[in-house]
Amino acid sequence: MAEPLTAASVRAALEAEASDEQRVKILGRMTDDATEVIGVRMGTVFDIAKVNERMPLPEVDLLLDSDVYELRMVAVSILDFQARAKGVDRRALYELWMRRLDRIDTWDYIDRSAPRVVGWYLLDKPRDVLFELARSDDRWHRRTAITAAFWIIRAGDLDDPLALCEILADDPEHLVQTNVGVALREIGRVDAARLRAFLDRRGDDLSAHARRTARSALA
Repeated sequence: MAEPLTAASVRAALEAEASDEQRVKILGRMTDDATEVIGVRMGTVFDIAKVNERMPLPEVDLLLDSDVYELRMVAVSILDFQARAKGVDRRALYELWMRRLDRIDTWDYIDRSAPRVVGWYLLDKPRDVLFELARSDDRWHRRTAITAAFWIIRAGDLDDPLALCEILADDPEHLVQTNVGVALREIGRVDAARLRAFLDRRGDDLSAHARRTARSALA
């Protein structure tokens, strides 16, 4: 009989793959000094998440409780993998993600899971929550808003993503601006005229990095 998929077994699997070299590398890109790091290369973290992709959501919730970077990365990766499955309960994934928003507090947790877990769920629903997040004082909430919009853009729905870009065009946080640039680039690949109109109106408000990224769609 297969072993149960638990938060404890994930931790054991990660600790078995840890190395001091990887720990130093990962610590170098952490944005919060309080984050603990085991030291497992990202490819291995994703492999462990894939093995555990059918983990029950209460166990995923336990992973999100951890202060360990890799455990929470496994958690958001499992949510992303589950969001890709046919017949999945998207509402349950979305509600867990949003309830634990305080634990999804690095740029890569957000990028790994927000498009499918949040954006996909909201494809056929009102997006008020994204506008609330875009106006938050918390930079990770603002990054979540624009990153979730990637999946909405992918569906060819540009109105709300452009409205979010309007709110975030002059955001002072680099880690928000980077994904505003990505959102605009993807909007431009769907409708170049709307991107040009946005850049004519708000281009000077964007960071140089975001502006370059957006304009790459017009090259």
